[in-house]
Amino acid sequence: MSERWDSAPDDEPARPVPADAGQPDGSEPETAENAIGTEDVLDADPAQPVADEPPLGGKRARRSPWNRTRDRVIAAAIVVAVAVTGVVIGVTSDNAATVAQVAATLPPGLPPAPAQVPGSLSEMWQAPSSSTPVPIGEANSVVTADKGEVLGRDPYTGEVRWRYSRDLELCTVALAGIKVDAVYRKDTGCSEVTQLDAGTGRRTAQRNGDAELGTRLVVDGSHVTTTGKKLLNTWRDDLVKSMEYGQVPAIVNPNKQPRTGCTYGTVAAAAGKIGVIERCPGDPADRFTVYRATNDEADDPKVEYSTVLAGRNAKVVAMSGDLALIVLPEQKLLVIYGGDGLQKSAYPLDVPDADIAQDPVGGVMTTSWTAQGVYWFTGSKTMAFSRDDLTPRWTLNNSTGPGVTFGEQLVVPIQGGLAVLDETTGATLRTVGVDRRGYTGPVTLSSVGPVLLEQRGPTLVALK
Repeated sequence: MSERWDSAPDDEPARPVPADAGQPDGSEPETAENAIGTEDVLDADPAQPVADEPPLGGKRARRSPWNRTRDRVIAAAIVVAVAVTGVVIGVTSDNAATVAQVAATLPPGLPPAPAQVPGSLSEMWQAPSSSTPVPIGEANSVVTADKGEVLGRDPYTGEVRWRYSRDLELCTVALAGIKVDAVYRKDTGCSEVTQLDAGTGRRTAQRNGDAELGTRLVVDGSHVTTTGKKLLNTWRDDLVKSMEYGQVPAIVNPNKQPRTGCTYGTVAAAAGKIGVIERCPGDPADRFTVYRATNDEADDPKVEYSTVLAGRNAKVVAMSGDLALIVLPEQKLLVIYGGDGLQKSAYPLDVPDADIAQDPVGGVMTTSWTAQGVYWFTGSKTMAFSRDDLTPRWTLNNSTGPGVTFGEQLVVPIQGGLAVLDETTGATLRTVGVDRRGYTGPVTLSSVGPVLLEQRGPTLVALK
């Protein structure tokens, strides 16, 4: 049997001890290295005697560092602070300041618009809608937007079916396909974007962006582009960013943008491409650039072409396929550019100087589209162009907005009512009186079923 030696006083010889001696169960005797509950000297208070504590497996248990009254007070304060912080965050969060009331059911179907524009139209209801540049009618609903609130309404009565509101100011709202994109202001820009189903108000997508104050939305098929003086952002129809052009904040990959220091005028889009008027240092005149709405990297624009124009203060009116229609005010010309960046044709432009002297608010020309044509309201006239090749067709003087198809006829707003026109020739077939209660400003039109919608400044009006 092996032995170990116990130490002994100096006057006594050491004596062997059996290896299994010590603990009754044969375990090692307690030492500084294997003692259970060894006390940290920093825990002890030399001024206070240590009270006897119940044994723990035959050993003295380690004293808890949280037994003192002071420690319990600190712990309670921490719990209270965490709870208060949670309440503050909950009360002040974006979700707490958002009201989202969806429609219980899908709106009922509407009959189609009449084949012929009625001989008279009366106002059914009106509502404030300062954030919709053009009326929104979709999914058998009419959408209005004012201050921080977007509402889905019954087309006949204006009754609210769904509601989405935030404690933020709306920048702009537009119909993108069958969804409604609402852009809210936060801090110094229009950075909060919510996409809503037009019929129910259900949120379908959200994102943060970098759009500038005063932005407008340019919609082209499956892409939406925000306008701005120094930055353009493009999203897919699910609000995923597909392209940014200009002075990109928080640059990750430098030297991706084709030019820096430029400012932007008007913007248009078609066929997955964005066209923008650029004013760049060193250029003798305005520049027109066309780039793709998407690329492998969202900060790396794929430019189709960029050409310096014949003058300054140019404006892009519309794009169709690979074609772009541009106004050159200094030359009083309408110029059509092809997909190769070369001028294809030019036409004289007979409009008052005041109509084309300044860039439009938000950088978007006042236009509308039908199955056959593109209609541009210059400020005093409505000009019609072929949708296929953008060639001019006819001009209606003394109008107040672009035209739309209502039923099977083209209607254009005029002072005191509407003009029903032959879409091919522009000949006036008849006029329909509309009492606008003294309003004489620009009017944009849309429709949903048999209801004609007029946007009169900050007010939307439903007519039937």
